[in-house]
Amino acid sequence: MIWPRRSYWRSAQYFAKRALRLSATPHAIAAGVAAGVFASFTPFVGFHFMIAAAIAWIIRGNLVASAIGTFVGNPLTFPLVWGTTLEIGKLILHGWYPAGMGPQDIGHLLWHLEFAELWEPFLKPMAVGSLPLGLAAALLCYVLTRWAAVAFREQRKKHLAERARNRAGNHTNIGAIVS
Repeated sequence: MIWPRRSYWRSAQYFAKRALRLSATPHAIAAGVAAGVFASFTPFVGFHFMIAAAIAWIIRGNLVASAIGTFVGNPLTFPLVWGTTLEIGKLILHGWYPAGMGPQDIGHLLWHLEFAELWEPFLKPMAVGSLPLGLAAALLCYVLTRWAAVAFREQRKKHLAERARNRAGNHTNIGAIVS
């Protein structure tokens, strides 16, 4: 269920190509992907698409690209992202962490649907920690995606111009043969 048929690398390549082929400006594509990447760093699982779409709309990003950007958050990356955002959030909040509450208690609180008790020890530090980490990842992805979108469009323009020259050359040769 979790492992794709081909591989995660192939899936990542598919999503990257899908984003680059969108009919939007390079800024809109890059801003949308960055919004999705930022949303993936928040601890609000289940709301990543909505958060990404709202951010993309605010910064004039592409909504489809924002959905594609949320695929940064996946079963392979979530443990690393959540652990890092929790630790950064605790550091930002001056090391504040309730005594006697550890990661092993998350399962118990989730099982009994005690979400109010999850806010202070886990969700608040993760939300705070997700801001700098998510912003850094989003900026990096914006720069890389914008560069890739511009390069992809230039390469595509060259390819289409070459095909047009080849077609024009073939029509000229056919006309000479018929005469």
